[in-house]
Amino acid sequence: MFMWEIDLGYRADLQETFARLEDKKSLLSQARPLPSIAVEKIKESLSIEWTYHSNSIEGNTLSLRETQMVLQEGITVKGKSLREHFEAKNHDTALQLLVKLVNQKTALSSSVILDIHQLVLRSIEDDYAGRLRTGGVRIMGANFVPPNARKVPDLLDELVDFVLENPLQLNTLELATIFHHKFVWIHPFFDGNGRTVRLLMNLLLMNDGYTPAIILSNDRKKYYDALNQANKGNYKKLTLLMAQALERTLNIFLKILPEYDLDYQPISDIVREESLPYSSEYISLLARQGRIDAHKEGRNWHTTKEAILNYIETRKRQRDVGGYETIN
Repeated sequence: MFMWEIDLGYRADLQETFARLEDKKSLLSQARPLPSIAVEKIKESLSIEWTYHSNSIEGNTLSLRETQMVLQEGITVKGKSLREHFEAKNHDTALQLLVKLVNQKTALSSSVILDIHQLVLRSIEDDYAGRLRTGGVRIMGANFVPPNARKVPDLLDELVDFVLENPLQLNTLELATIFHHKFVWIHPFFDGNGRTVRLLMNLLLMNDGYTPAIILSNDRKKYYDALNQANKGNYKKLTLLMAQALERTLNIFLKILPEYDLDYQPISDIVREESLPYSSEYISLLARQGRIDAHKEGRNWHTTKEAILNYIETRKRQRDVGGYETIN
């Protein structure tokens, strides 16, 4: 039986976001098989992004372009450490295993977790690669201390069982989010926990037909803040961050479809070109809070004119029936 209490009070605020993600997944599913050339180009680009962002969150200083050169051209980047090169190559190798597992519809298991971790730390910390920690750890900047090493094997097994049984009937995004947080809280390895869990959470998403959720390095502080909030039982920020990361890649894949002609642009460009009752700052706030269909590229939020107009129409209907919406 899963021992942690989980507060699901955030769900009502995110129902519209959940529904939108499910609709987009359904559109992709109905359109399959997608054009193979376009899909391969997107997968290649996203795999490099995924490796870059996940490593950068952990302090790797290779740029996106340098990561691409290391992975695709086998170049050694001057001034960068050997460890940083291994981190890029290892993550790419672990990602290839993840894709294979998804193609085989392999469920999450303790052995899968160890296999992914072994690849993440290969040639970096060979003594610890694929092995659960045997001592205590502390996480800089975190508001908790991970559990005693003696408890780690049972806690990890319990977490895997929770994911497989899904006793709370969570949707896949929620399940991946809670798994992500609890894995970080258990902190089963001496090193490589973050990279490993950002791969494993996508095993859950991709096995259910979703595209991968790639947390951007620009959101590093927001990501750590959200994890700290989850330590207090508040999952809203982490779930929203995961949803926004997932929506970004869904939108990228949907652009392949000729019938999906929504034009995602920087919010400032839309506001400049259209006569809208809201400022770019207000619409950006709506995007950050998940109230409109939007995703982040670098530091800029992108949305569509249609998404803004839909929000305006919804607000109008609420006013007409005497309702209201608050912006927190």
